[in-house]
Amino acid sequence: MTRLLTVENLTVQFDTTEGRITAVDDVSFSLDRGRVLGVVGESGSGKSVTAKALMKLNPGNAVYGGQSKITLHLDGGEVDVMALRKARDLRIVRGGAISMIFQEPMASFAPALTVGSQMVEQLLIHSDMSKKRAREISIEMLDRVGIPDPVRRFGQYAFELSGGMRQRAMIAMALSTHPKLLIADEPTTALDVTIQAQVIDLMKELVAEFHMGIIFITHDLGVIAQTADDIAVMYLGKIVETGPVRQVIRAPAHPYTRGLLAALPRLDDLDAPLTPIPGDIPSPLERPEGCVFHTRCGEIIGDVCRGQVPCFHAVGEGRAAACHLYDHNGEGSA
Repeated sequence: MTRLLTVENLTVQFDTTEGRITAVDDVSFSLDRGRVLGVVGESGSGKSVTAKALMKLNPGNAVYGGQSKITLHLDGGEVDVMALRKARDLRIVRGGAISMIFQEPMASFAPALTVGSQMVEQLLIHSDMSKKRAREISIEMLDRVGIPDPVRRFGQYAFELSGGMRQRAMIAMALSTHPKLLIADEPTTALDVTIQAQVIDLMKELVAEFHMGIIFITHDLGVIAQTADDIAVMYLGKIVETGPVRQVIRAPAHPYTRGLLAALPRLDDLDAPLTPIPGDIPSPLERPEGCVFHTRCGEIIGDVCRGQVPCFHAVGEGRAAACHLYDHNGEGSA
């Protein structure tokens, strides 16, 4: 496989009036072309901050750790994302080689411009095609994501579209430049199940057609099971488990992953009560010492989990978990 993205030791902090808070803590992962990486976790886990770091879209009060490194592997050579400063240089990661589907579509479209004009402008910035050709591609993409009467919708404003239609228009806009890497931040949240399936199928088609890579961010493990090849589970800014998605879902190694799966409804027993993870995710201003999950973990090993940050341990072929359960004999309690 050909490597597309490498993220090493990514740390993102924010300077606030209450002090400096850590949103992403020493995160490392990679993505190959033609693969889909699912990033899952509760709200506040650092998923979106990690994704925005890949495009340098976090706000001005963001501070990146000195060891943070993001490398984009393109046909023309490697791109050191952290070294990009000028707006012109940043185009490669902002709509060029990388596109992003944002969680809130209304905030992604300029309200005074038509959806079509914004799609055309993006294509003209990132290619040398004619305005006519850009219009044709934009309408074609609106049609491919299931928007009815795409020619008419092309000339409408974002506020004239329903929430689900705005979401599909944003997906069409992100895909129109045929990026090498697509970051999808909760892209199917506002869609009904029929359109959701259509969008997922479209993404799979584009991965196969253009050999692109996708980072799919969601809290929905059901969507990840249908979409991703590999999974990274995040909690409070840390990646706690990685591996092939089917293996992780069938036999989760980390207590947090087990908790997420236990909280899902069971189709074979619809009357069974849900089992939520106890407690709430801590505030970034009050990050626990040691393992960040120990305040909610039902498998805690006393002072070890409270005082020591766990290392990653191999828990199978291509799988790893950051948990003290594997420190001594390589086997967890489950």
